[in-house]
Amino acid sequence: MASNKTVILVTGANSGIGYETVVALSNALPSFHVLLGSRSLEKGQLALNDMQRTHSSSLKGAISVLQIDVTDQKSIQTAKDEIETQFGKLDVLINNAGLMVYQQMDTLTALRQTFETNVFGQVVVTETLEPLLKKSTDPYIVYVSSEQGSVTNRLDPNYQYRHLRGDSYRISKAAVNMLAACHRYNYAEWGCKVLAFNPGWCVSNLTGEKGRKMRLKMGARDPKEPAEALVDIIQGGRDDDIAKNGMVDVDGGVLPW
Repeated sequence: MASNKTVILVTGANSGIGYETVVALSNALPSFHVLLGSRSLEKGQLALNDMQRTHSSSLKGAISVLQIDVTDQKSIQTAKDEIETQFGKLDVLINNAGLMVYQQMDTLTALRQTFETNVFGQVVVTETLEPLLKKSTDPYIVYVSSEQGSVTNRLDPNYQYRHLRGDSYRISKAAVNMLAACHRYNYAEWGCKVLAFNPGWCVSNLTGEKGRKMRLKMGARDPKEPAEALVDIIQGGRDDDIAKNGMVDVDGGVLPW
């Protein structure tokens, strides 16, 4: 069944930037129908219940929970079938699901875990949902990347986060940037706007509760900021930046690959 709503899927949306993005999108327009993507239906529903309790007076657009595990092909296909049955199309895909390995483990295991979610999952999600995005009159694909994946920044002696390691995470985000570049080229013929987005260093659960407290103490930004930037992006406010060569930055302009 075709929908007259703008249908938006946010993966990894039960916490952090994804959670705030769902709230910001619902606050923006009643014509948005936001799909809160979550690996677990239970966690997704708990997040939605919290949104409705905390933001009940400001939510305008509909929100639905969609179970989607980006590392599980069957889960991705089931999510695609559900979107197709309910809406007949997908207008915006925000590939937000991601992880950072912070536990002690060998390098190969860390790389495999990181790439499974941050890269392989995003490729499969996007290409599985491609037929639904082609049915949109104004499709967007957003890859939530990171300036930590910038090769230029990594080699800049003046870059403020140069001292941080996180090699597996950095490498995965560099791969996400190339993925965005490939899909931008591949999907140009059917008018899809594709971008890699840098949300900045935010308070999140990426590195567990200890890491969250550290980020708060060190002045990491509120995830509401990149959420608002993502709303602006899919409303067309950053199309000029998308057309440039680089990561679309939360604070405006683009960052170097």
